[in-house]
Amino acid sequence: MKKQIYNNNLKINYTIEGSGSAVVLVHGFLETSETWKDFGKELSQNHLVISPDLPGHGESELYKEPYSMCKYAESIYAIIKAENISKVLLAGHSMGGYVALAFAENYMFSLSGLCLFHSSPFADSEEKKKARDETISRIERGNKHLICSNHAKAVFADENIPKFKNEIERGKKIANSIPNAGIIASLKTMKGRIDRNDILETLIVPFLYIKGKKDRFISEDILQRINFPEDTTIEILENSGHMGMIEEKEKSLKIINDFCNKINR
Repeated sequence: MKKQIYNNNLKINYTIEGSGSAVVLVHGFLETSETWKDFGKELSQNHLVISPDLPGHGESELYKEPYSMCKYAESIYAIIKAENISKVLLAGHSMGGYVALAFAENYMFSLSGLCLFHSSPFADSEEKKKARDETISRIERGNKHLICSNHAKAVFADENIPKFKNEIERGKKIANSIPNAGIIASLKTMKGRIDRNDILETLIVPFLYIKGKKDRFISEDILQRINFPEDTTIEILENSGHMGMIEEKEKSLKIINDFCNKINR
C-alpha cells in the first residue's frame, strides 16, 4: 500500500505491507522504492516492510540545498514516527547504506538492527568526488538517459547481464523516472558525506553486512578496513554483483529473515 506523509511541508512517499517486526528497505542511487518491490513483497510475508522514496526520488519531493545524508535519514525517521513504530531493522542498499549510517548516528534508539547491503561506511575519495562532479555535468548537458542505461547494467555481475535482461530494462525505467534535480542532489549528497566507520565501531545493535563477490563498486579489501562492531554477521553472495536482492534473491531473503529472527528473539 502506498502512503504519504509531510515532513517540513514536503511530501515523502513510501510503501508499507505485511505485519510483524518492522524492516525498512532504503534504495540506492538511481533507484526508488520500486527497486525493492518484488523483494519487499516476499519479505512482507513474515515482516512489516516499509520502502520509502528518498527525497527527490519516486513520488517524494526534494528539499532545498544544502543536501545531506542526515536530511535523507530524517525523512525515514518521520515515516517511523508517523507509523508509531518504536524499533526497525534498517537495511540500506548502496547509497541507502550511507543513509542508514546517518540514521544510526542520529536515531540509534529507533534501531533493532542495521544492515548495509552492497554499501560502505567510508567517505568518497578525491577521485570519486571528481567522478561525481563529472556525472553532474553530463546530466546537465543532457546525457541522463545514457548514464541511467550504463548504470542499470553495470550494477549486475557480467555473467548475470543476459539472465536479468528484463530486470535491467526495468532498472533503466526506474532510473530515468527520477528527475534530474533528484539525481544531482543524490550525487552532491554522496560527494559531501562524511566517513562513518566510527559509527559502526560504536554500534549497539546487531549488524549485518552483505557483499557481492563480483561487485565492481565495492573493493575486495573492504572487509579488512571496516571497523565491525562485536555483534556482526557477514554474508558474501558468491554469484552477485551490486544487486544481490535480484541476482540472488532467495539467498538474500533467507539472510535477512534469519537476521530478523536473531534480533527479535
